[in-house]
Amino acid sequence: MAMVKAHEAERALARPDPAHRLFLFYGPDAGLVSERAGTLAKGAVDDPTDAFQLVRMSGDDIAADPLKLVDEANTIGLFGGRRAIRVSPTGKMLLPAVEPLLATPSQDAIVIIEAGDLQKSNPLRVACERARTALAVPCYGDAARDLGTIIDEMVREAGKTIDRASRDRLAGLLGGDRQTSRREVEKLLLYVGDAASVGEADIDIIVGDTAQREQAALVDAVFAGKIATIDITQARLAREGLDAGVMLGAVLRQALSLLKARQAVDAGRGVKEVVAGMRLPWPRIATTEAALSAWSSEKLTDAVGILGTATLAVRRDAGLAQPVAARALWSLARLARSGGR
Repeated sequence: MAMVKAHEAERALARPDPAHRLFLFYGPDAGLVSERAGTLAKGAVDDPTDAFQLVRMSGDDIAADPLKLVDEANTIGLFGGRRAIRVSPTGKMLLPAVEPLLATPSQDAIVIIEAGDLQKSNPLRVACERARTALAVPCYGDAARDLGTIIDEMVREAGKTIDRASRDRLAGLLGGDRQTSRREVEKLLLYVGDAASVGEADIDIIVGDTAQREQAALVDAVFAGKIATIDITQARLAREGLDAGVMLGAVLRQALSLLKARQAVDAGRGVKEVVAGMRLPWPRIATTEAALSAWSSEKLTDAVGILGTATLAVRRDAGLAQPVAARALWSLARLARSGGR
């Protein structure tokens, strides 16, 4: 069996076993899949800029013609030296192209395949996990400890410092996607400029504002009944690594806030007066006023119940978190679009 646990991946890739001639990187964190595949590919050849040493192939092309990968893997370099073949992700079947290489591995090149979130029963994943000459590497969202290491490395490379509290604050705002997290840290370092250190104030301005704004957009879309916007925003937040439970929690807090405000309106206060008392950022005032006018206390009570049930389901089964969250948000959007109060 040639597979590693998620927490063992970095150690296994630091000194790859020479017996492994094919590497499968898979998982929900596309950024981490790409980063690990790229690092391995560059380390496997003498000159990563040489297209004859580091060959890039399209997963779609290989799926259409499986022999392309076999031919390339068995091609002997014109000038000798180490070679690596990096295959881009595809939603199509790659097993026919991979099976011959598992049976008879290339001696002149390693093959690196990038894939999405493959289930345990996926034929490609199963085949690579069972082969002695292949290594299947899971790539899941960064844990807080991993994010802390990334932050420390990037800040140090920029010649700056960051204290423990600020680092923890930044890690808490970043998502689970490796590339997205790096982009956010790069943006933060650019903002800091010539300053010697990174502080919490800098983080809140650059990173905190972005994370909160995206969540706010999702929340407002839910209570406005904008299903298309919900789908797009939820997918983006999921790609960035936002936990489904956190996502539902943000919507639940808004539902409870609106319910309390709606009860005040039912007691005789005006919508604008109630919203003014909520001390919201200016861009959210109009959307909150609209939601408060459209939602009755009864509908908001129903919304709280739907979100509570969904949150409990997510905690019980993390594997179903995203579809459960999506179904709950769609249910709320339909409530928002239904007539009557």
